[in-house]
Amino acid sequence: MIVLLLRLLLIALIFFLVYAAFKYLFNPKRKLELAHENKQFYILDDKGNVRKNFSLTYKGVLFEGEKYLGTTSNAFEVVSIFIWANSSSRLQGLTLDDFSYIEAEVKKRYPYAKIDWKSPIKELLNKKRGH
Repeated sequence: MIVLLLRLLLIALIFFLVYAAFKYLFNPKRKLELAHENKQFYILDDKGNVRKNFSLTYKGVLFEGEKYLGTTSNAFEVVSIFIWANSSSRLQGLTLDDFSYIEAEVKKRYPYAKIDWKSPIKELLNKKRGH
């Protein structure tokens, strides 16, 4: 009887470990952290939840974006997005082309959105674009 109970406990433990491993490997936050470490582009976003901010990483810089819902000609869509860097000190080396790339990737997901950047990125873009 005890041997059978130990076998069932061991099988349950194995299933739990496999479940935990899959949950860890396919966690979107883990993918964001891995892309951040490897200085790749990755966006973590729940498109179905407008109230939830999205995170993205590009060239080792972590950005966060805040979405605002509004009306278009025939539907409710995300019409405004504010993006900022979590750490301004990591922006060194990024160019206007890098910010244009980020804007293009966000526009693919939210085509009706007007993208605004918060300081200090906003000032750089205004200078470079001649506003």
